Amino acid sequence: MLIHFQYKPLFANEALPGWSISFFFRGVPYKGTYHKDGRITWTSQQPPEQEEKQIISQIHELMLFHVYK
Repeated sequence: MLIHFQYKPLFANEALPGWSISFFFRGVPYKGTYHKDGRITWTSQQPPEQEEKQIISQIHELMLFHVYK
């Protein structure tokens, strides 16, 4: 489960897509860039390979809820 999930626009003009994201997973902080096509570029360490799909799925759900209402 992701905790303390935060996002903010990459650009001052919020109409331009792209968001900086950050969260904790099992006590480890992660940061990345969420692109308009749903890709995530990690700007910190990458999540463990065996859990990355689950984490990305949770991020997509949160972004759909918060950004693409």
